[in-house]
Amino acid sequence: MKKRMTIDIILIFASALLQSYLIEIVVKHANLVPMGFTGLSVLIQTIFAKFNIHVSLSLLLVLLNAPVAIFCAKHISKKFTFLSILQILLVAFFLKIFKFTPISNNVFLEVVIGSFIYGFSSVFALKGEGSTGGTDFIALYVSEKTGKTIWGHIFIFNAIIILLFGYNVGWEAAGYSIIFQYIITITISKFYLRYARLTLQIITKKGDEVSKAYINAVVHGMTKTNAKGCYTQTDIDVLYTVISTYELKTIVSLIKQVDPNAIINVIKTEEFYGNFILPTM
Repeated sequence: MKKRMTIDIILIFASALLQSYLIEIVVKHANLVPMGFTGLSVLIQTIFAKFNIHVSLSLLLVLLNAPVAIFCAKHISKKFTFLSILQILLVAFFLKIFKFTPISNNVFLEVVIGSFIYGFSSVFALKGEGSTGGTDFIALYVSEKTGKTIWGHIFIFNAIIILLFGYNVGWEAAGYSIIFQYIITITISKFYLRYARLTLQIITKKGDEVSKAYINAVVHGMTKTNAKGCYTQTDIDVLYTVISTYELKTIVSLIKQVDPNAIINVIKTEEFYGNFILPTM
């Protein structure tokens, strides 16, 4: 548990450093509105600036995230909430102490490369069992309850906000902001696979031992059928189960410990209907 927590904190730290860096060199330089509550914070700051009122971006990030953080502590997990708040506070801290200089004057290049890296900053936080806060809190809550991702819905929500306030940031900047957020959404969807499903087909001569070890170790069920090997003409068991993608390595290792000769066929599951329990975050 200590090792896992250490890895999580390192990932959260890396996420916060990357995000604050990109806010300075891409988001502010290209006048973009980023994803989630960070974007809403930047938008509020921009609106107030038009009236010569300076509002701290760090303060806005904390104030907007506090209510949903309390909600997630009750309905997801305290660890998830703690790591998410740590990420938010680190971003606020880094924005205060660091002043990064843009490395290019090509706005399109900044947007494309910056959004891809920004997406990874979110993936690092999610892999570290936290989040970047804001709409990520909402996305993770819904995903934990339904077992399906809603990153596409979050993108639509943010795109609508950008279009509504396009006159404030300028239509060119609004267009770049939508591209920025679209690439972020695609990056998260491709590299964070907690809610993707896989079907395992396991062929073994130790069906009872494998199924017992599996059920004792994970929260999923398993189905066993009797079969016969056509080549060896010996009795075998065929086991079926559905798991989440991020559990694959652990479960394959478990099965191989029980039966090193087991054959495991991994099948991508496009749709799944029924009761599926995810381990808590």
